[in-house]
Amino acid sequence: MKVAIFGQYYQNDTRPIIKDIFVFFNKNNVELVIEEKFLEILYKEEIVSKKYNTFASHEDLDSSFDILISIGGDGTILRATTFVRDSGIPILGVNAGRLGFLAKVQKENIESFLQIVLEKKYTISERTLLSIKCPDIDLNFAMNEIAVSRKDTTSMITIETFLNGEYLNSYWADGLIISTPTGSTGYSLSCGGPILTPNVNALVITPIAPHNLNARPLVIPDDTEIKLKVSGREEQYLVSLDSRITSISNNSELIINKTPFKINMVEIPDETFFKTLRNKLLWGEDKRN
Repeated sequence: MKVAIFGQYYQNDTRPIIKDIFVFFNKNNVELVIEEKFLEILYKEEIVSKKYNTFASHEDLDSSFDILISIGGDGTILRATTFVRDSGIPILGVNAGRLGFLAKVQKENIESFLQIVLEKKYTISERTLLSIKCPDIDLNFAMNEIAVSRKDTTSMITIETFLNGEYLNSYWADGLIISTPTGSTGYSLSCGGPILTPNVNALVITPIAPHNLNARPLVIPDDTEIKLKVSGREEQYLVSLDSRITSISNNSELIINKTPFKINMVEIPDETFFKTLRNKLLWGEDKRN
């Protein structure tokens, strides 16, 4: 078995998790290939001492890899997708962060879950991604959301929105979020958007602090082409793809579509999406239940 490992280091919180993962895989003679910068930190912090092969970009990952282990939170998984891209390598998230919907493996159960990985007794959840056509953006896909927002101003921006060429609305707002089902539990949710299950073939358009108060989140088919034209008092506005932010000139047109490939997320038995919702959002915690 060949496993790629990518992660973030959060000092004492992460150290025991990382050690448990490396001990388990080394004990079971699994070939480990570590992301270059992450391995440098592990050597510096004296968490590992053994020599490992490394990867530094998506070009270093191929079909010989069985899985990529992401150690951190949901943000770490989003960064891991930039290495995996369209390779089809499944991603398993080990949660060393806080509120995580994607990082399913908790530190208390690492060894039992890694045994499931070793025996390949997991299933795959395919996650839709979004792409954007814009000359100023190189890494042009996102698994959670693509959002436009104001820059260097407290004034609203205007976002003219078209769906498959048909005019929908001009949002006067701080911004607009185009979310995948995966991202529906992220930024969109905090702005009042609905939660979608990961297998729904839909996207969510969620305004950020809209001035036109009758503007509400809208669920649309995921094969819809979305065109945005943003204007405002400043010369530029911001476009974010998950955590990657770019400044774009006023009145530039953005074309957003579903990508032709998906990201494969590892699903562990009994760690279902609905169980995660109950745990993370405290559903059912009312004393009357």
